[in-house]
Amino acid sequence: MNAQAAALLGVAYLLGSISFAVLIVRMRTGRDIRTEGSGNAGATNVARAHGKGLGVAVGLLDLAKGAGAVLLMRTATADPRYAAAAGLAAIVGHVFPIFYGFRGGKGVATAIGAFLVLAPLPTLVCAGVFLAVVLVTRYVSLGSILAMVLLPPVAGALFHAPRPIVAAAAAAAVLIVVKHRENLRRLARGEERRFGSKPPKEHEP
Repeated sequence: MNAQAAALLGVAYLLGSISFAVLIVRMRTGRDIRTEGSGNAGATNVARAHGKGLGVAVGLLDLAKGAGAVLLMRTATADPRYAAAAGLAAIVGHVFPIFYGFRGGKGVATAIGAFLVLAPLPTLVCAGVFLAVVLVTRYVSLGSILAMVLLPPVAGALFHAPRPIVAAAAAAAVLIVVKHRENLRRLARGEERRFGSKPPKEHEP
């Protein structure tokens, strides 16, 4: 086992555990984003509670930490198993951050960042699916779920990505779908909030 690479898996998790949603909103407003809107520490909730500019900033930073975790691992080894594991560790860190009581976001932006490095073309294809779904339906949750579920087969079957990367994509997809289970229930009931719509105060994705 590559000891340096193994240590960097822990670094990747810690990097993922940095919640830019919590940090930026607290710095700008003194509030905890986890007590606002949906309670999710992610870019969509930040955009809804504090404006699209702040939401975009959080999304880009979350994307960067996923990419950074993989790139950092690649300084230690070219083994795709470690690179894939680092990307997954950053996603897990975002969802279950040790610095914030394991209450994090849903992992989508961090996953996009990680897989843009691990499997750029499949990720761009799935990002296109995400954008198309959101533009047509204005459901960010639906676009996120469909893009992540499609990523493993697109990466494996269409682009012949290495198996560790496909496996990491599958694990990330399962985690992200589980984190969106309430959104799925609201979608089934026709109660999911569309992006850009006025709240109600209680049921937000």
